[in-house]
Amino acid sequence: MSRAARLALAAAAAAIAALVVGMIAGGTAFPRIIPGLPDAGVVVRWGLPLSKLLMDAAGVVTVGLLLMAATLLPNDKGVLGKSALDYVKAASWAALAWAGAAFLSIVFGVAESIGRTVPQVLDRTILTSYATQTTQGVALTLVVLFGVAIALFSRGAITAGAAAGLLVFAMVTLLPAPLTGHSSSSPNHDLATSSVSLHVLALALWVGGLGVLALHALRKQPQLEVAAARFSRMALWCFVGVGLSGVFALVARLGSISDLWTTEYGLLAVAKLVAFVLLGYVGYWHRQRTLVDLEAGRPKAFVRLAGGELLLMSATMGVGVALSRTEPPEFVLPADRAFELLGFPVPPPITLGNIFSMWWFDLFFAVVAAVLAGLYGLGVRRLLSRGDRWSWGRTASWYIGVALLVFATQSGLARYAQVMFDIHMIEHMTLSMVVPIFLVLGGPVTLALRALKPAARRGDRGPREWITTILHSRFTKVVTHPVVATAIFVASTYALYFTPLFESAMNEHLGHIWMTLHFLISGCLFFWVIIGVDPAPNRLPYVWRLLMLFVTMPFHAFFGIALMMMSGVIASGWYEQLGRTWGDTLIQTQRDGGAIAWGFGEIPTLIVLLAIAAQWYKDDDRQARRADRKAERTGAGDPELDSYNDYLARLNRADKGE
Repeated sequence: MSRAARLALAAAAAAIAALVVGMIAGGTAFPRIIPGLPDAGVVVRWGLPLSKLLMDAAGVVTVGLLLMAATLLPNDKGVLGKSALDYVKAASWAALAWAGAAFLSIVFGVAESIGRTVPQVLDRTILTSYATQTTQGVALTLVVLFGVAIALFSRGAITAGAAAGLLVFAMVTLLPAPLTGHSSSSPNHDLATSSVSLHVLALALWVGGLGVLALHALRKQPQLEVAAARFSRMALWCFVGVGLSGVFALVARLGSISDLWTTEYGLLAVAKLVAFVLLGYVGYWHRQRTLVDLEAGRPKAFVRLAGGELLLMSATMGVGVALSRTEPPEFVLPADRAFELLGFPVPPPITLGNIFSMWWFDLFFAVVAAVLAGLYGLGVRRLLSRGDRWSWGRTASWYIGVALLVFATQSGLARYAQVMFDIHMIEHMTLSMVVPIFLVLGGPVTLALRALKPAARRGDRGPREWITTILHSRFTKVVTHPVVATAIFVASTYALYFTPLFESAMNEHLGHIWMTLHFLISGCLFFWVIIGVDPAPNRLPYVWRLLMLFVTMPFHAFFGIALMMMSGVIASGWYEQLGRTWGDTLIQTQRDGGAIAWGFGEIPTLIVLLAIAAQWYKDDDRQARRADRKAERTGAGDPELDSYNDYLARLNRADKGE
């Protein structure tokens, strides 16, 4: 048996052992059987967590294989090398195992939910009903379908771009199953959902990347030093992401700090935390010792430590599955439907003071704002440290946009936006028509291209090359076309509010995140075409930019008028459940929201007009100075300007009678 096979078996044994110990410690291995109630039996009791462990492991392996092929191993002008192609093909088989494990989880899940044995539920009607009508069943069905799709598409992927696309697809496939567990029933389900999502993604990249890197080392494949160095930089961020998201997930589920040592759930969480700290120490040892040995041609120390780290990670995954099977501590919650939907009671009557004092922590957009602010600051610092200049105006514009993003998503405005349509419309317009203006004027792509270093190996793709590739891709050319960008910016607003999409998005935290993120992205796309300072595939003349602006803005006015004229309430089911007893009626807040949409566009329009005028003036001045420099070099001026000056001179002589 090869060393790689022995390591895989050892990792599987560590995960299963940790799962068994965790289920025994959590009290789910030998539950109390109440006579008269249906019981699925010991096969289902152990088969469901084992199938979920297999599903998680296969998903992590799929992500790791695609990560290795797309980003960790060098490629030749976007074409995958032999080792990378082998990993993509291996990802196809891993994705099939992922889909198969998800199907087993469906079978065992049906058996557990109705208290029957596996042979009794092997009926198409029962399985179909569970897979299409229950939340967990739908989530697992998506994993089955997406896993099969990844397996099929992986067979023909030969470029780094295709592997990267499959990697993103695989990371999306990781999310449905864990988001239907304890996070969906947590009192603070917004925080729980966001933290679980970030936790799962960061953990999959970290564990999957290390596992495939260890396999690469055991197979004695080339370019191990490059892949290990790249993974080490990524692993540090994954470690931070796993730690922070894990802490927030615990905060969302624990009623008090004492639950950590007084409940089975808390004790398992502590065990997972200890393993996390050990992994951090091992990662530090990697950076300090084994990477140095690896660069010096001594890979044995790296292989040994990576193998041990992988075993510890596998055990941690087993504890995580056991934790998902353990009931979290019970909360004493107020009998308030609004609290169940929002995670907080309906706020008091709206005042300016409440908006600035009643802050609401949204983990997802807090991370987005922190990443945007941090990366931009690092880029500016790198330019200044090497003596290059960067516009302070662009820097100020960027951080104004980030500050407005934080205010719109974290302040009391975010609380009231969920209970009042007019405040929601203020948040919508701020995110889609104000924040993007300042972000695109910050020139983040230009900053990144100047601050990032080219790939060390010619023909390879580092972060700088990936940005350039995306800028020149067919997808970017299509979405940045003025017609397409305008259609996305305008039509999506009508489609959201005049269909059931808005109410669906308000009822689900993930839907609310996607809706808010869409506001931000569609606005950035539209204003990037009009006033963006970054390089773009489609550059419009300034006259056409003005025309595009004046043609688009009236559609928002029409949208506002349509809202004011409606007789029915949009998303009435959502707002009526909240039971707000103060303020205007639902129809009046909707009409006020229409008035806000009608009049809000004037401020962004003025800012954009000033930006276009300034850019137009600078462009004309730059062209004039370029023409002057050309004339000085060639000794010839502008023919049209010289002819016009001669014409004026002849008129002047004629007036003087010469």
